[in-house]
Amino acid sequence: MMAMMVVASATAFAGDSDAFKALKKSLKGASYADAAALVQSSLGQLANAQEKAAAYNMLTDIAFDAFNKQSTIETENQLAKQMGQEEKPIDKELMAESAYNAIVNAIECDKYDQQPNEKGKVSPKFDKKNAQRLWMGPRNALVNAGQDAIQAKEQAKARKYWQLFAESDAAPLFKDCDREGQKAYFGQVARFAAVFAYQDKDMDKALQLCDIAMKDSAEYEGCLNLKLEILGSELKTKEDSVKYIGQLRDIYAEHKTDGVMEKLYNMLASTGDQAAADKILDDALAVNPNNFVALADKGLGLLNSNPAEAANYLTKAAEIKTDNPAIQTYAGTALSVQAQNTEDPALKKSLYEKAIKFYDKAKELDPDRLNSNWGYNRYNAYYNYYGADAPETKQAEADSK
Repeated sequence: MMAMMVVASATAFAGDSDAFKALKKSLKGASYADAAALVQSSLGQLANAQEKAAAYNMLTDIAFDAFNKQSTIETENQLAKQMGQEEKPIDKELMAESAYNAIVNAIECDKYDQQPNEKGKVSPKFDKKNAQRLWMGPRNALVNAGQDAIQAKEQAKARKYWQLFAESDAAPLFKDCDREGQKAYFGQVARFAAVFAYQDKDMDKALQLCDIAMKDSAEYEGCLNLKLEILGSELKTKEDSVKYIGQLRDIYAEHKTDGVMEKLYNMLASTGDQAAADKILDDALAVNPNNFVALADKGLGLLNSNPAEAANYLTKAAEIKTDNPAIQTYAGTALSVQAQNTEDPALKKSLYEKAIKFYDKAKELDPDRLNSNWGYNRYNAYYNYYGADAPETKQAEADSK
């Protein structure tokens, strides 16, 4: 009988590196600040991505344990309050910072955890546990921490917490988490973070946060307008304007909204490219002949050069938005200017009669002329239609003062 031979494996896998062993030993009992410094100073000495992932996971553990301790006290205090018992002191600032640090380090851990191991396989060790323990408690704590910071007038802290809450939503670590619970406030938190970044003149980050907030349909229009404001806030040279027009074109191609269209139209017109500006409106009207913004802008652009054509656009816009006193006034003005340029007495009288109807509507909607200056123009239309001494004209004159 032949003896069995034991053949050694051709491949031997090394254990933890000396640097990683030393790091693990040093982190035991260390504060978060000391632990974070140790990880950063040791990172370049670690043998592979798996050791780096484990190092960041240890930081996540330290931060999460600190958060969890304060969170447990908070829960116990809620019960104590209901039962009329004494509450324990809670360190909300530590709780907020620990939640922040746990999430930041878990996301960094996941970057290394998703890299191939020595066998060439991706076999993450920490992703499921970290996603489960951090998605709800610590992330929601960031929302509350931001609110507390606002009340304390600490806007930088509020931005810090709310920005991480918004940005962490897209982290691969949390890709499988249920987002239903955050729907009610996610977009709003992201929008506030964008506003704070804008106020800090961190334009690139503000734009990124706007894009995040726009995923919420309730915040879409407001954040799109904020994005346009951010992009157009520092135009100083012709080159800036040209760049802005290009950005507007890109945004309009993606978001076919009237607000972007109007901004693009105005920028093109202001830089002297009226033909391109008109094409923007014409293309919009070809798609929707009742586009109020395109009709209004088209009419206003023609008011001086071609009042008859301007009246066609503005009266149609006024018929679409019957509750808008400004457009009612502009429609009346276009008709009045057309009447002034008309030699035919019958047509002149007819145009003033139509103008008066729009002016009267503007007066009805905005009697104090807060949003539309219909006063003198309305009186002028009455004067030309009824005559100087007619009681209607006298009343229109009184209304104009």
